[in-house]
Amino acid sequence: MLLMLTQWLQGLSPELSFLRVFQYLTLRAVMAALTALLIGLIAGPKVIRLLTSLKIGQPIRGYAMQTHLSKSGTPTMGGVLILGSIAISTLLWFDLSNRFVWIVLAVTLGFGAIGWVDDWRKVVNKDPEGMRSREKYFWQSVIGLLAALYLVFSISENSNTRVFELFITWVQSGFLMDLPPKAGLLVPFFKEVSYPLGVLGFVILTYLVIVGSSNAVNLTDGLDGLAIMPVIMVGASLGIFAYVTGNAGYAKYLLFPYIAGSGELLIFCAAMAGAGLAFLWFNTHPAQVFMGDVGALALGAALGTIAVIVRQEIVLAIMGGIFVVEALSVMLQVTWFKYTKRKYGEGRRLLKMAPLHHHFEKSGWKETQVVVRFWIITMLLCLVGLTTLKLR
Repeated sequence: MLLMLTQWLQGLSPELSFLRVFQYLTLRAVMAALTALLIGLIAGPKVIRLLTSLKIGQPIRGYAMQTHLSKSGTPTMGGVLILGSIAISTLLWFDLSNRFVWIVLAVTLGFGAIGWVDDWRKVVNKDPEGMRSREKYFWQSVIGLLAALYLVFSISENSNTRVFELFITWVQSGFLMDLPPKAGLLVPFFKEVSYPLGVLGFVILTYLVIVGSSNAVNLTDGLDGLAIMPVIMVGASLGIFAYVTGNAGYAKYLLFPYIAGSGELLIFCAAMAGAGLAFLWFNTHPAQVFMGDVGALALGAALGTIAVIVRQEIVLAIMGGIFVVEALSVMLQVTWFKYTKRKYGEGRRLLKMAPLHHHFEKSGWKETQVVVRFWIITMLLCLVGLTTLKLR
């Protein structure tokens, strides 16, 4: 929005030519981060007071850690603060004609709406389980598949008109059509290694990345500050990849596919980092507010969507290794429990408690130790992911 305003002002008077500085992507990214940070810090206390007055407190499951029972009643749904800061800052600083930012915003707010309904049911119905899994996955699947169908063609073309034409061509071809190499699955650490996916393969992979990332972040959000800092670090790292793939010169030099318009995602990533830091101010131990599903589902989906656009699905799994392990710990725990119950008549557990962060708490780690150590691991994994920019 501000970019269009400055361009309009420059056209009115040559004396305002200094406003050209706002055309620089890096400057707008810094401003987006600062804007989101300030919005979050200023609005944070008011949002917390509002949530408290509405008695929107976090219910604690009866089988949860005993040390967490004191957190019962802490305001939840603080994710609205994060999403509001991201949306306002992004709309102010990004190029409104960029289709990639719009689709990321749509997916983020769509998953945020699912999380909002889930959190609302937990609070109003006093049901710690909230929205039932089938209903939640249904709506996640609807948004994920719609996003995947759009992205499979928008990454291959440079305009929405051509996207629609390519979609029609795909339908007329009997749903059989090859995609350009940049729409393939890129393998990190190898030069120009790309596996063709085809339209169906791309859609399935994108769906799994978006929905899987969303739920993985949600499962990680179980301790004060545990999920938000890895989201910030992974999101900022993906912003660097977006800047590279959106710049023809850098993309060619670093042997990355050039995806016109993807660089503008740096604005969204910067806003997410700023909003996340503001939220961490209130979410650090002992937390004054929890993000709830409205924040966790949305942020995870945002990371997944950005990774798909910049063709870094595998790198996302590396940098977001904490999210992956947390999700796998739940899947393995449930699978093993059901298997042993069917075989031995009594369910057995691989971990003392799932997700993984609770296992370490049960093993004697303090909450702050788990959180900070997971942050350190994520930082190291992000550095590994960033090395793929050059080590190819």
